[in-house]
Amino acid sequence: MSSAVANHWAWLLVLSFLFGCNVLRILLLSFSSFMSRVLQADELSMVNMMEEFVSYAMLERKISKMTDNLKAHVKAQTTQLAKIKWMTSVTFYVLQVALMISLIWKYYSVPVAVVRRKWITPPDHPVAFPTRIAGGVGITCGILVCNKIVAIVLHPFS
Repeated sequence: MSSAVANHWAWLLVLSFLFGCNVLRILLLSFSSFMSRVLQADELSMVNMMEEFVSYAMLERKISKMTDNLKAHVKAQTTQLAKIKWMTSVTFYVLQVALMISLIWKYYSVPVAVVRRKWITPPDHPVAFPTRIAGGVGITCGILVCNKIVAIVLHPFS
C-alpha cells in the first residue's frame, strides 16, 4: 500500500478508534447496570402465613437480614463499579488523545481529503490547517468531524 493511500485513509483509523472507544464505554455502563440487578426467588409467597406462622416469621426475618446484607453489598459494589467506570473512561480518553496527537504529528502536512475550494469557503484556511493546501481538509479538522459523527451516532445508545 502506498503512503499516499495510507495518508488518505488516516481519518478512517481515527473514526474507527473513536467509535470503538465510545462503544466499549457504553457497553461497560450497560453491563454494570445489568449486573446490579439481582434475580431472587420469591420464597415467601410459597409459605401460607395462616397455617405456618412460625415458618413464615422466621423466613421473613431471614429475608429481611439478607436484604440488609444485599443493600450493603450493592452499595460497596456500586462504589467499586463507579471507580472502574471512571478509570475505564480516563483510559479510553488517554488512548484517544494519544492516537490523535500521533496522527496529527505524522500526517500534519497531508490532507485527509481534497474537495473543491468553494465547498468550504469562507473557512477554507482553518479547515485546511495545518496542510496549507487549498481545498484540503487537514487532519485536525478531520478528527473534529470524526468526533462529532461518533457523538451523534452513539448518542441514542448512551
